[in-house]
Amino acid sequence: MDMEFALTVFNVMAQLIVWLFGIGVIVVAVLYVIDRAQTKHAVRRNFPVIGRFRYWFEHLGEFFRQYFFAMDREEMPFNRAERSWVYRAAKNEDSTVAFGSTRDLRPVGSVLFVNCPYPQLEEETSDTSEVTIGPYCRHPYTTDSVFHISGMSYGAISKPAVQALSRGAKKAGIWMNTGEGSLSPWHLEGGADIVHQIGTAKYGVRDAEGRLSDERLREQAAHEQVKMFEIKLSQGAKPGKGGILPGEKVTAEIAKIRFIEEGQDSLSPNRQPEIDSAEDLLDMIGHIREVTGKPTGFKAVIGAYGWIDELCEAIHARGEESAPDFITIDSADGGTGAAPASLIDYMGLPLKESLPLVADMLDKQGLRKRIKIVASGKLITPAQVAWALCLGADFAVTARGFMFSLGCIQALQCNKNTCPTGITTHDKDLQRGLDVGDKTERVYHYAKNMRKEVGIIAHSCGVPEPRRLKRFHCRIVQANGRSVPLDELYPVAGTAS
Repeated sequence: MDMEFALTVFNVMAQLIVWLFGIGVIVVAVLYVIDRAQTKHAVRRNFPVIGRFRYWFEHLGEFFRQYFFAMDREEMPFNRAERSWVYRAAKNEDSTVAFGSTRDLRPVGSVLFVNCPYPQLEEETSDTSEVTIGPYCRHPYTTDSVFHISGMSYGAISKPAVQALSRGAKKAGIWMNTGEGSLSPWHLEGGADIVHQIGTAKYGVRDAEGRLSDERLREQAAHEQVKMFEIKLSQGAKPGKGGILPGEKVTAEIAKIRFIEEGQDSLSPNRQPEIDSAEDLLDMIGHIREVTGKPTGFKAVIGAYGWIDELCEAIHARGEESAPDFITIDSADGGTGAAPASLIDYMGLPLKESLPLVADMLDKQGLRKRIKIVASGKLITPAQVAWALCLGADFAVTARGFMFSLGCIQALQCNKNTCPTGITTHDKDLQRGLDVGDKTERVYHYAKNMRKEVGIIAHSCGVPEPRRLKRFHCRIVQANGRSVPLDELYPVAGTAS
């Protein structure tokens, strides 16, 4: 009986194999004919069937390089060492390393901090000092944190991602920027302080024709959590380019939040239509500040910079109270959900050049104390944040750092609705993997540990808290192999805040 059963199973398996082999031969034959006949791909036309593996391997290479081939500090835009620090900080795990650093200190541009022979004792240190933004506003905003969440729109990131960021930001005592997609219920849900960004399409504060609506400005400002408004002039990853929101993504909920038509394509202008000069910019800043009573500034990637002097001259003509309350300087290597390669690769100045440039221009014009500077662009580790503070920033913000804290694995699929971690997708099955409770804690721990380690760098440099860091505390490696302090590279101004 057992022998008969075995023979039966063997015969069935043999028939199945023959059947599968036959199907395989047919499939290969069909693919062969298709590849030989098509004219779009030379490799497939010359090497039918086999040529298809080339495209498959090319796709898989994005993932294999990250895990098997790239060294810890080789990848772009963020390497494994940077991501690993964020992951450990977000999980509140031990961030110490053994044996020695894998960081090569020889490349030009390497950042080195200057340790003090008599560093601050713990009892001599203090937490970060409070900074007030918008002293001429009816409702100034005061915060002591140097590190905050940069703009990420609801729609570009998922509902559970926004919820986790909002709750984590509240727990960490930091602000959260809405991005140009406007204020959603999920931003407010966690109780975090909110910076309401006003993009070129004015989502959330627009009338039926897309113009700025005072009524809706007041409605948004009525939320106590909304602490500031940020006019977006340009974004580091795509300066001079407006966003395109396809109609299929304009759900009833998104349409209600952004005040646009459901199911219709929404095209953002490539700049604020009302702003064509320094005078126009100050007019809009002043108008929003008057209507809302809250600090108002703008975000821009710096390319041409003569306009900043023109802005300062216009401020002096009107009076210091007319100045923007803050300027967010976005680096040319900033991130986005989607942008043309020609802009994301080539347009604008990186933060290492634009941040000291703007800080010095404001200092020369006597406006540095009046206008706070927010630095944005690849600032995801304590050393990068401390470097920005040395160069003149009052605050540092990051979007991608907090995406890593949520579990982002740099799959580079933000624009495809296939994000495997549920952060940048509207696929409910993929969003299910993002547990809001767990990720809330990770956002909180990332912010908390960032603050702690930036403080460690400051104390090692001999200052009691991070906002006391100056340019002479940081050196940059030059082509001759020697390092030069930042105050020699940028000698015009200090870092008064």
